Amino acid sequence: MIAGLMKRRIDPLWEHAASPLIGIGMTPNQVTSGGLVLVALSCAAYVYHQSSLAFGLCLAFAFTFDALDGAVARRRHMSTKAGGYFDAMADRYQELAVFAAIGWVADLWAIAMIAFAGGLLTSYAKARTAIEIPIENHAWPDFFERMERLVFICVLLVADGLATAMGAASPWILTGGFALYALLANATALQRINRAFAMLKRADAKQP
Repeated sequence: MIAGLMKRRIDPLWEHAASPLIGIGMTPNQVTSGGLVLVALSCAAYVYHQSSLAFGLCLAFAFTFDALDGAVARRRHMSTKAGGYFDAMADRYQELAVFAAIGWVADLWAIAMIAFAGGLLTSYAKARTAIEIPIENHAWPDFFERMERLVFICVLLVADGLATAMGAASPWILTGGFALYALLANATALQRINRAFAMLKRADAKQP
């Protein structure tokens, strides 16, 4: 929702932040690959040290780095359909790695599966609609899109880690927060499915 409604305001900020990457000659696909590697390393480290605070902070950095690939593409005039596809696939693998790590460390496999399904179906609902009718990629300001999901999961992990550091650790912080994430992700998937179904019905009505 944030990215959809505030894209014109957010994009210049990302493009400014991408200047160091452009300065060293990185391509958009290299930035995407770098973000995927950072997320994978953060997840592997979390499985080892099991610190929610460290994991949340590492993910915040990794996701910020990953978000710069589009800015690099715009600044260097290197936007391509193949690059957009690669970025979307890398995003899904990042989410899978994060949920697998949390599922492993906190033994929350069921919630992790439902949470991943919500994000995946949110993305697929729009992609599948595009096969049937032409759509505007940025005209889908749904409630709990990727940016909101990333911020939520990082804040949740940091909150869990801080509670542990202050001696107020509770398994319900991570469990309850992750369950709320899963609920919001799937509610957004249903919101997007409903919009897509309405668009397709209107398209059907226009056919002779």
